[in-house]
Amino acid sequence: MAINYLAVLVAAVASWMVGGAWYGVLGKQWMAALGWTDVDRKAGMAKGPMITSFIAEIIMAVMLTGLMVHLGSQGVRAGLIAGLLVWIGFVATTITVNNAFQKRSIMLTVIDAGHWLLVLVVQGVVLGLMA
Repeated sequence: MAINYLAVLVAAVASWMVGGAWYGVLGKQWMAALGWTDVDRKAGMAKGPMITSFIAEIIMAVMLTGLMVHLGSQGVRAGLIAGLLVWIGFVATTITVNNAFQKRSIMLTVIDAGHWLLVLVVQGVVLGLMA
């Protein structure tokens, strides 16, 4: 099983779009959890963070597919499980610890961790489908 780079790109695009929808729905709650005003939002939503997010999601998709290839896992179920396990083991724990030390609200942790759960699940499913 080799890395399918088209699947990586599709997974990155799909998860980036899901992230946009996630924060589109929870944007006001996310801003409140950050303590941001509308002025802060406008200053913080420059192109830089959006480009950084997309690049990060490409890297995540490459690493997730690399993990799946290395383990010999194929299919939607394997992709879903891989995405979920990576999220539980690395992403959710990291966000929780960072936000705890930064004294961020639990709501911010839930919103951001939920976003990354969706990202990894979507990527896992896409990579599994296209394997």
